[in-house]
Amino acid sequence: MGAVSWAIIVTIALQMYKKRTVKPTKWKAIVAIVIGIFSFTINWNMSGTQIKFPILPLGVWILYWILKGRGDSWTIYRHFAWLGFWANFIFLLTSFVAIPVQQMLYPQKEVSTYISNINQASLVKIYSPAKDDSLNKENLQKQLDTMTQEPLYSEEWFYSNMDTKKKYERFPYQLIGSSPKFGSGLKVIVYVKNEGKGLLIVTPNEQLYFRSQNSLLERGN
Repeated sequence: MGAVSWAIIVTIALQMYKKRTVKPTKWKAIVAIVIGIFSFTINWNMSGTQIKFPILPLGVWILYWILKGRGDSWTIYRHFAWLGFWANFIFLLTSFVAIPVQQMLYPQKEVSTYISNINQASLVKIYSPAKDDSLNKENLQKQLDTMTQEPLYSEEWFYSNMDTKKKYERFPYQLIGSSPKFGSGLKVIVYVKNEGKGLLIVTPNEQLYFRSQNSLLERGN
């Protein structure tokens, strides 16, 4: 949606430029827009998307103080500075539009959003006493569309795992070499439970727990 926002801003800027009787210097108009974007904002996280509400036009004020004593400069470039500030609302609007689109294309409750391509997938032990199990790719591929999300009782798990060894014994494997759904932009770390039927998926914003019907492990020694 960022490209769409900028396309709208560029279109408006071109129309403003064409309507000016006194044509501003193009690069100065661009600088005025960029400076105008700076604003005091209130940030809010909505469904994993950072939403910024612009409150005060800091960039416009800065540009005013720079240009107010330079003849007609402020009169010529103020419209572009204000376009920069109002561009924040264009970004805000496209962010709201992007949220349902993002949820439709990349559902949070489906494990296939976080684990899509497993051609190069494998397991590594992150707890030394764990068995030398390997990944059963066939089982994983078959169950990607059927795994169910279950509640993650983080507080309960924390207090039951004060011992570091027990903590890593619960999820002694990490899934590597897999990638999330194309275009999602997600960064994930995936841990596999010791019995092979649980996946703990960690993103920068949340933790999710999915269960499979059959084990994803090929048992080793």
